[in-house]
Amino acid sequence: MRPLFYDITKIMHTKDWIILIFLAAIWSSAFMFIKIATPDMGATFLVTVRLLLAGIIFVPFLLQAKYRKHFRSQFQGIMILAVTNNALPFALFSYASLGANSNMLAILNGSTAFITMLIAYFWLKEKISALQLFGILLGFVGILVLVNPANASTTLLSSLACLLGATCYSFSANYIQKYAKDSNKFVLIGWSLFFGGLVIAPIGLFNMPDHFPNTNSILSVLWLGLISTGLAYLAYVRLIERIGAVRTSTVTYLIPAFGILWGALFLNEVITLIITIGFVLVMAGTYFANTSKPS
Repeated sequence: MRPLFYDITKIMHTKDWIILIFLAAIWSSAFMFIKIATPDMGATFLVTVRLLLAGIIFVPFLLQAKYRKHFRSQFQGIMILAVTNNALPFALFSYASLGANSNMLAILNGSTAFITMLIAYFWLKEKISALQLFGILLGFVGILVLVNPANASTTLLSSLACLLGATCYSFSANYIQKYAKDSNKFVLIGWSLFFGGLVIAPIGLFNMPDHFPNTNSILSVLWLGLISTGLAYLAYVRLIERIGAVRTSTVTYLIPAFGILWGALFLNEVITLIITIGFVLVMAGTYFANTSKPS
């Protein structure tokens, strides 16, 4: 029987760390802009606009001959990711936010790294080192310290929605690693964002607000679509190519940590000793999970 614990020979380089931290910083900033835009635009309509906007910026390039020729051969992967990496998890987390506070959302979203590791082990037969598992578990403890689940409240359905959303992200990361190795990532991500928006559009349009969004909401959705979704997903796929799905998934541990930094910088939120301890645990866990060396 194949043992669970192996040393992984791929080591992260400086460029990989830069991409990982850049991705965490971008995705963590999204929470501020979602908070600004959602009350004005509604959750599902915001998701629709965000995905369509992210996809539309790719379309002029995707219609060029050098990219257009890949569309038919990659259509199955495009549609799978449109649902599992975009429309479904975005909708699930939007629904979950109605019955759970941000602390519990962060905890359950942090389970993505552990779920990704399990899927990679059983589906991709990926080798998992003891140090990598230790890092993933340590990072999750750091999230518990950061968001303090004792003060969190959530309904059962919201918890299930979060876990299903995290599983969607985990499956998608492994799918990209397994089936998209030889595909054109620009085509795959660009069209999956666009079609993800089309998939959820009927629900979003049904819940469209009856007024024109204010300036802050418009600026927020532009950031969410162009930067936090479009640009971020390009970096995300690039990272999976370089370091694998499990290591890339540890970005979900850095997101709440960077979210706290954004709050301190722009919302005048106080960084306490407990927050500092949690941040150190998250950073240490992410480091251990991404620096396994061969024995």
